[in-house]
Amino acid sequence: MKIALDISRDFKFLSDDSREVSKDCAFFVTQSSQKYLKEVQKKGCEFFVTPKELSSYLKLDLQCIGITGTNGKTTTAAMIYSILLDMGYKVGLLGTRGFFINGIQKRPKGLTTPSTLEIYTAINEAKQEGCEFFVMEVSSHAIIQNRIEGLEFALKILTNITSDHLDYHKTLENYIATKNSFFANPNDKKLINKDEKNAQYSLQNTLTYGIESASTFSIKAYSLKGGITAQITYGSQVATLDSLLLGKHNLYNALAAIGAVQMLTQKPLQEIANQLENFGGVMGRMQIINQKPLIIVDFAHTEDGMEQIFQSFLHQKIAVLFGAGGDRDKTKRPKMGFCASKYAQKIYLTSDNPRNEDPKIIMQEILSGIPHNKLSRVTLEVNRALAIQKAIAQLKEDEVLLVLGKGDETYQIIGDRTLHFDDSEEIKKALKAK
Repeated sequence: MKIALDISRDFKFLSDDSREVSKDCAFFVTQSSQKYLKEVQKKGCEFFVTPKELSSYLKLDLQCIGITGTNGKTTTAAMIYSILLDMGYKVGLLGTRGFFINGIQKRPKGLTTPSTLEIYTAINEAKQEGCEFFVMEVSSHAIIQNRIEGLEFALKILTNITSDHLDYHKTLENYIATKNSFFANPNDKKLINKDEKNAQYSLQNTLTYGIESASTFSIKAYSLKGGITAQITYGSQVATLDSLLLGKHNLYNALAAIGAVQMLTQKPLQEIANQLENFGGVMGRMQIINQKPLIIVDFAHTEDGMEQIFQSFLHQKIAVLFGAGGDRDKTKRPKMGFCASKYAQKIYLTSDNPRNEDPKIIMQEILSGIPHNKLSRVTLEVNRALAIQKAIAQLKEDEVLLVLGKGDETYQIIGDRTLHFDDSEEIKKALKAK
């Protein structure tokens, strides 16, 4: 990435790509780009900038909120962004869904946490447009690759830590340690999910939230029938939350968002909770595609993520359709199958993004986790569009169909091809044909 600079006398541009440097372009030295130092020096590059020096060239003085966790990052970030906007603040948002400033999308969807220079330029752009806050998702890859190097956070938030990305981190212990390392500095202001048993953090500058555990922001009572109704307590303050969002996991997300905004603004708890009632959810996250029969699309692609979705529909018969991504953590596949067998009366195993793996083998690996006495519930259909058609054709009025794994993705990766595919589109087609 190469950007133009307005306030540098010595050079006009800054780039983290060794192929783009020139005499009037400084090289951005990060953990991932430093291996190209000799190459750019041979090209005649004379100027080098580190992340800690970027504040001399870009406007970065706004409050950054970083959110990490296995599940809930995208929704929690979107909630915080929505609440702050509705309270009259100017806000930037960077994450899985793209880059937004004050309700306008500036960049399309990409990596959960993009490159260091992309992050800094987004913050700079948000500041130039008058933003006071910048909300961003922080992935485990970004933490271990130090893509957030030099960033100062006004608040760091932990949603949860379960199992994911073991193809990259190799062991669950490594993954947990990576997530917790984001909170290693005792001087950082933190908001931690007190119910998360894998969380490790210093008590200094830390507030907590939770449903089951005694915490700073806690739930006095709640109902999840037809949405969320909850009484939230913080010190002597008690606030009522009413939301059309579904599921206990969204109550956790809401509690984190309300707690975060209170810590950042010091506004009354009820005022913050009132603003969250305007939040309609995130595309591809517990997204209702059809009401009768109820059909929902969600990004859940881990055992824990699936379980959270299932537990939102314990009062209904569940049909679930899912697969697993290829060239990714294989250990989670049988666990996902077992999880589905605990809750669903109908299970449709299909293709996700198989990449360079045989999708039929992936399906068999998921199937291996399903107990033999529950195999009669399973339908195997490698073609995801056909699987959706079958699931909807067999769906009854008293059942809910959960289409999991891809969320709002509009593509399917098969081999080296990226093909257009949208779960919500295929569901609507199948409903018309029913």
